[in-house]
Amino acid sequence: MITLYDYELSGNCYKLRLLMSSLGVDHKTVPIDFYPGREHKSEWFLKLNPLGQLPVIDDDGLILRDAQAILVYLASKYDPSGTWYPRDSPAQLGEVSQWLAFADGITATSSAARLHDALFYDFDVDAARAGAHRLFRILDEHLWFGEQQGRNWICSSSHPTIADIACFPYIILSEEGGIPRQDYPAIRRWCDRVKRIKGFTVMSGVFPAGPAKVAA
Repeated sequence: MITLYDYELSGNCYKLRLLMSSLGVDHKTVPIDFYPGREHKSEWFLKLNPLGQLPVIDDDGLILRDAQAILVYLASKYDPSGTWYPRDSPAQLGEVSQWLAFADGITATSSAARLHDALFYDFDVDAARAGAHRLFRILDEHLWFGEQQGRNWICSSSHPTIADIACFPYIILSEEGGIPRQDYPAIRRWCDRVKRIKGFTVMSGVFPAGPAKVAA
């Protein structure tokens, strides 16, 4: 069974819980006192991850760090359909990879603003918020054009991929860092679609989808 070294309020840890729930993968969590205990910087944890960062998984002795890398691993190993990480399609793999890198940018901006506001991290919060808005505008435009072509997800496939999972947490949690989403209607619609993925699970600050709208 997979062991996830976890912090409940971490969006990067949530990505993994969300994907494993969607895949129906059994796992257990080991809570890490990220704040205020800073257990991720403790001597024992640094033996797991010398970078002192969450998340980390242990899958039968295989230790992996970095949320995006773990998403790739989980989807490759535990999704026999190959839809979450389309390893048989070089074009789609390229798409997924570029949006995983984009998700790192969201973490560096939206997550940084959230850490500043909620956990008092010493970040340039104005720069973080401005950077997040720049990325949100790019994604909102991308999603809007996709909707005009009948596409519901970040990549061109007809189903969600780990790119959607990677980008979702720090977008849906953005208002905790003073980054409102009212100017990004395509992002809001996409967030609702993500919440309706089979196996979707919530975390503190992330709520289930509301009732589906019935066409008149």
